[in-house]
Amino acid sequence: MDSTANGTQSMSKSEDELARLLKRTAMREANLNPRIQDTSKDSSLKRHTALIKRIRQSLAVEGRDQILKEIDSLSLEKYIDEIAGAVVEGISRCKTERDVWAAVEIISSLHQRFASTFTPALLLALSSAISAPNRAVLNALTTEQREKEENSRVIRQRPVVRVCSELALVGVIKDGQGKSGGEWMMRAMKELLSNDPALSSLPLLTTFLKSYSQPYLGITGSTFSKQVPSKSNDIVGDVESDGTYPSLTFGAVELVEQDIRDRFKRMVEGYYDTVCKKLVIEHKRLQEQDKRNHEAYIRSGEIFEDRQQAYEKMTKGYEKLLSSCQALSEQLYLPLPPLPTISQKSDSILIGSNNSNHLEDGDENISTGGKWEDEEERRFFEDVQDLKDFAPSSVLGIDVPEQEQHKETEKQRLDREEEEVKKLEEELHKLERNAIEPTSGNSLIDSTDEDDVPTPTPDTPKVATPPLSPQMAPQGPSQLLTALLLRLPDATNRALMDQAAIDFAFLNSKAARKRLVKFLAQVPKSRTDLLPHYSRLVATLNKYMPDVGTDLVAILNEEFRYLQRKKNVVKELAEVRLKALFKNIIYLSNLTKFRVVPFHLILHIFKVCLDDFSGVNVENIALLLEGCGRFLLRTEETSQRFGTMLELMRRKQSLQHFDQRQLLLLENAYYQCNPPERAPRQEKHRSDMELFIRHLVYDVLSKKTIDKVLKLIRKLDWDNDEVRSTLHKVFTRPWKFTYGNVCLMAMLTNDLQRYRPAFAIAVVDQVLEDVRRGLEQNVYSTNQRRLAVMKYLGELYIYRLLSSGIIFDTLWSLVTFGHPDGRPIPKKVVPLDMPDDFFRVRLVCVLLDTCGMCFDRGTQKRKLDNFLVFFQYYIHCKDPLPLDIDFMVSDSFEAVRPKLQLAKTIEEAAVAVDEMFNAAYQNTALGDDSGEDSEDEGERLYGDEGEGEEEDDTADQASQSNERAPSPDQEVVLSASNSLQDNLGPSEEAEAEFAKELAKMVTDTSGDSRKVDKKTALALWDSSVLPATSRKKKMDDGDEENELSELNRPDIMAFTVLTKRGNKQHTRQIAVPAESALAVHTRSAQLQDRVEQQHLKRLVLDYEQREEAEELRALEARNRTAAIKIRYVG
Repeated sequence: MDSTANGTQSMSKSEDELARLLKRTAMREANLNPRIQDTSKDSSLKRHTALIKRIRQSLAVEGRDQILKEIDSLSLEKYIDEIAGAVVEGISRCKTERDVWAAVEIISSLHQRFASTFTPALLLALSSAISAPNRAVLNALTTEQREKEENSRVIRQRPVVRVCSELALVGVIKDGQGKSGGEWMMRAMKELLSNDPALSSLPLLTTFLKSYSQPYLGITGSTFSKQVPSKSNDIVGDVESDGTYPSLTFGAVELVEQDIRDRFKRMVEGYYDTVCKKLVIEHKRLQEQDKRNHEAYIRSGEIFEDRQQAYEKMTKGYEKLLSSCQALSEQLYLPLPPLPTISQKSDSILIGSNNSNHLEDGDENISTGGKWEDEEERRFFEDVQDLKDFAPSSVLGIDVPEQEQHKETEKQRLDREEEEVKKLEEELHKLERNAIEPTSGNSLIDSTDEDDVPTPTPDTPKVATPPLSPQMAPQGPSQLLTALLLRLPDATNRALMDQAAIDFAFLNSKAARKRLVKFLAQVPKSRTDLLPHYSRLVATLNKYMPDVGTDLVAILNEEFRYLQRKKNVVKELAEVRLKALFKNIIYLSNLTKFRVVPFHLILHIFKVCLDDFSGVNVENIALLLEGCGRFLLRTEETSQRFGTMLELMRRKQSLQHFDQRQLLLLENAYYQCNPPERAPRQEKHRSDMELFIRHLVYDVLSKKTIDKVLKLIRKLDWDNDEVRSTLHKVFTRPWKFTYGNVCLMAMLTNDLQRYRPAFAIAVVDQVLEDVRRGLEQNVYSTNQRRLAVMKYLGELYIYRLLSSGIIFDTLWSLVTFGHPDGRPIPKKVVPLDMPDDFFRVRLVCVLLDTCGMCFDRGTQKRKLDNFLVFFQYYIHCKDPLPLDIDFMVSDSFEAVRPKLQLAKTIEEAAVAVDEMFNAAYQNTALGDDSGEDSEDEGERLYGDEGEGEEEDDTADQASQSNERAPSPDQEVVLSASNSLQDNLGPSEEAEAEFAKELAKMVTDTSGDSRKVDKKTALALWDSSVLPATSRKKKMDDGDEENELSELNRPDIMAFTVLTKRGNKQHTRQIAVPAESALAVHTRSAQLQDRVEQQHLKRLVLDYEQREEAEELRALEARNRTAAIKIRYVG
């Protein structure tokens, strides 16, 4: 099936190509032999104007018939120039192949009528339309504007190139009498491509090759040459045995001459080689940038936005170049260049230090004893581009060696021999065909020999180079060099400076080099940041233009000598000359590292400064050591001599007297140049399991992968001691996470609590232990760790792994630990918390910023308010706060209590603390906060327990009520049918008598109470309320209490009976056995009231908790929309 499909496709392609060949041949014959036109034509202005407008709008296939009809019927002689301009505008709107051919038919119709007037004007307009853009104008634009302009130009020129290609094939564009326009087209494409160093015209070449590689280059794919229909054998000829397709001919007519096709093909293949070299260079640059980004990510934990944008832009350019190169490779049937590869990094960071990549070359240069501090510096000073890869040898002044000339001559001789053999074979082939078909062949030959009005071609001086429009007029080399020099101060990176070197190579001349040297020597004294980049520019040009480096070094050397002579002449200008001298030393140091400055010269400069080792020369030597001392000390040619000079400098330094600033400069410069030897770092060997766990937590963990990490951690072997120990170490060292991942670790610990509660408890214990150890030791080197631990502690509270009491204990310990009696004293020196040590203040702010917003209601709000009062006092006990700490404290107070009035003086703070403590002592004496706080915290921590907790609370309340009133010896059962009821309390007669007397007393208080039955009378106690005066009287009457002391026995229950006589109420105390039905019923009612009261309290608290949960869910929703993931469990 595949072979059949391929054969069908090849047959279709061959038929299409043959159809195009027939159309082009017929159109060529019509253009070479125009028919005699009728001179009687319409000269109406209105119709001419409408035709020009229609041509300007489009030459597409939709309006072809109408335009051809108008051309045949109108005179047009007076409007040739306008029609030529309109044709170029109409060509730009031709999108498809049919539109292009319609435009060719229209232009051919005009050419057949006005070959001597219309065609030259059209050629000038087409030459201008497909000419290369003005580079000076493009360089003046910004990067975005330049890209936009290049894209629009390619879109505008694509249909023009296709139409010009067709016109050269059909005889409208000709190189001379009896020739095609292949050479004109080749020159136009060559100029378009050679003046495009950014390769933005590559899509135009791809479009040209896609449609015209066969007639112009003689290239045909293997699939096309496999099957050719038998009926076309007499037109095309046989397929050659090597699989290539012969030149497209129709009889004896060739659309493009063989020699032009061969030259065109060599030109395109040479350009393809240049594109391949550019692709390889860009591929290497992209890989280097990728590796640098990876190293930066390892160092800092993130890739900065500017670096990421530069990498994305480079990737986009590389992908565009790669796609264009692949398209050229497919059209030319040439292989893609092999792209060198280096060890690629994986999507995630490599695990462990054993797998770290080491560069094969230059590894010793990056070590501690190498001449470069890091890989970035080595690349900057050693990886200098070769201009030969970007500019032709003639521009750089490179002479071709004799051996290469001999090879080129030999190659030309072989090419001539091959061409002669091909011509002989073609003549034999033509003779054979002429013997078979003499008539058709002769007719075709006769038709080609007929003369035609010659078309002006690019052979004439006027059209040799297609002219540009007035807006794109070329500038001279002087103006281009001026624009380049103006761009140099803004070229502050390696890529821009390398591009500037390439641009200067095309402007290379002796005068241009002198101007460049003069410009580079006049760097402003304040722009020392440009000196390394200017040095790189000089080093890039110095290989092919040695006079640039030599002249610049001579100028700098002369400037150094002058400044040395004049350094102490005029005191008023000392500072200005000092800056100039510093700039001179830095410039020479950078040129030395590029090996532009001779080694003997830089050593002589160092010796001159060392001979006069005082004053400004101390700074000069320090700058030399910092700039190129490390390079000179570790370069083989200068190592010994420069080492001797360093020893001499150290001896002079020990013998002379310098101030503290100069000593510090010399010491820093010396150790930067010659750092002390350090033992190699011992790599810690970790097991594979430990590396995997560290990889999960440190590298993979993020907001998107936390669920995946949780699943993987749960799948670990938790019974293995090594796994548990590694997990415990990883989860209890928050200073090793990135600061943004601390909350994720707390979230992960909370998720693990459901499955490994003991592990979560151990993590919390270790974190609290680290907080306590930090307070006890107070070591400066552990401050960063302590901040991370405090942040971790607050996040653990947010995810409900510890109670608020622990947070408040930690806050109070931060401001009281180590102070006598736990109370700071102003200006009191405490070893663990000095007055000028503000780190505890920072810790408090971190903890408040993390979880302080949670304490906004109830007793927790009151506790935080109390702490903030004391915290203000603690701050006033310190020295005046630094600016950063002051801002941090203000932000923390603003976050937790925005309306809080801060104490201005320590006296106000002390008064506020005393008032706070007095209020706290009173509340403690009344005992009204501990229970509520514990209940609130219990609900917060275990709010998801459900009914089980409510039952436990009920049992707790019942036990509390039993503690308040002594319970009877035997269990009280509230059931009337219990058999034990008969043995409890007095007899039934006593009960009946008591009830009768009680009913009688009650009926005496109301006139209509006679209707109340016995059952109602027994239940009246439930609604009776003792008057306040009676309760007060009862509390004040001590004698009566002494008299009724016997009523308080365990087996007796005291009742207060309320009676009313007239308007006065009286109370009586009566004793009722505890086992009686009345006492049992009363006690059960009291218990039921307590249960209902607790249930009501529970409902109220649950309502508050639901409100809090709704607020937390709303906060979580807001944070989720703000790209901050916080999960609340409750």
